[in-house]
Amino acid sequence: MIRLFAAIAVPHEAAQALAPLAGGVPGARWSPAENLHITLRFAGDIPETQAEDLESALSAVSSHAFDVALAGVGTFGDALTINALWAGVEAGEQLGILHRRCEAATRRAGLKPDTRAWKPHVTLAYLNRAEPARVAAWTAAHSLLRVAPFAVDRFGLYSSFRTRTGSAYRLERLYRLTP
Repeated sequence: MIRLFAAIAVPHEAAQALAPLAGGVPGARWSPAENLHITLRFAGDIPETQAEDLESALSAVSSHAFDVALAGVGTFGDALTINALWAGVEAGEQLGILHRRCEAATRRAGLKPDTRAWKPHVTLAYLNRAEPARVAAWTAAHSLLRVAPFAVDRFGLYSSFRTRTGSAYRLERLYRLTP
């Protein structure tokens, strides 16, 4: 079994612009810059043979390059169990097209449809029993976040490994978009 997801890596300059947000929430496990990404489709734990099918199906995805901007912040979870902090992604039409094509590719590879609503974001930190007041203060302090747009001319298939300090990601295959 291998844990896979398709994603757009956040480039170094944008990751550096997000770095000052890391802090102010005790117990938060902040994602390192090299882990920042916009998930297009989470596949989860799948057999190696199906991973090969997914890799092949994603290679058939075609889309034009586009720009993405990061704006605003938010949380996942409810008021009592907030489990993540994220930066928002201004989703243009091309990002939505790429997401839908990646979803279609996962179905061609035999994966079940993802029935959850897709909300493009960059996960900044994972939380475990964070104080709601501290999370609210962090969200209010960074609500006007705006990171300069960056070009998206590729996406990747990544594997995820759990470590003592969190998850580590490895690029398995890179897919280029049409200029």
